[in-house]
Amino acid sequence: MVLAGIKVPDTVLVRDAIDLSRSASEPFLFNHAMRSWLFGVLLSESAERAPDAELLAVATILHDLGLTDRYTAENRFEVDGANAARSFLKGRGISTQQMQVVWDAIALHTTRSIALHKEPEVAMTHSGITADVLGAGLDRIPQDKQGAILAEFPRLALKTDSKSAFATSLVGSRSPPLTTSFGISAFDMSRGTHPPTLPMSSRMHHFPNRRPGSGSSLGVLSASARKSLRPRGQKRPAKGLVQ
Repeated sequence: MVLAGIKVPDTVLVRDAIDLSRSASEPFLFNHAMRSWLFGVLLSESAERAPDAELLAVATILHDLGLTDRYTAENRFEVDGANAARSFLKGRGISTQQMQVVWDAIALHTTRSIALHKEPEVAMTHSGITADVLGAGLDRIPQDKQGAILAEFPRLALKTDSKSAFATSLVGSRSPPLTTSFGISAFDMSRGTHPPTLPMSSRMHHFPNRRPGSGSSLGVLSASARKSLRPRGQKRPAKGLVQ
């Protein structure tokens, strides 16, 4: 199969993953997943260890299922998405080890400090996604190939500024606002502020969901922790589309 001039694996598993992502996601979110996959494929060409092409495809194509109505549950969106992908893979002849790699790739796709030290599939899933969200690594991809990917999978309503627009959709109607582990908060991304790293002194500002001593180094409290902090009698905020 050739997409945007790039040869990618043409298997039943990959096609089914594409169909699932398309059916569950808003068009702009589906296109983001597909661009992330293709950027990951291109970045993999210079990787020290080549990832399994099929596992990379499934992980990147399905990485944002946790942001969809169908698969949003009680966990971080990365974990909800990883669980959905694992359910998709069951009964398809995929080994437990391979399913774990896909689960890790999705669960860790916003956690650069861990993802880059894992299997090639995990590292390149992260790299492809951050290329599309933050522009990291795009200098390693020729302009004509970037243009072909954007032409086949455009940013739709988000085409003016990929970084800030994607982050604005992350902020969405979620309460409290979603924060990310890319090293910045989604709110700051929505304002166009996206430094690659943050000094320790400013992390409490950029990760508003974290409390001192909460045990969460990623700026996102678990569902149980959020519940314990909610005033007695206050109902859980209604879920809304994150993107």
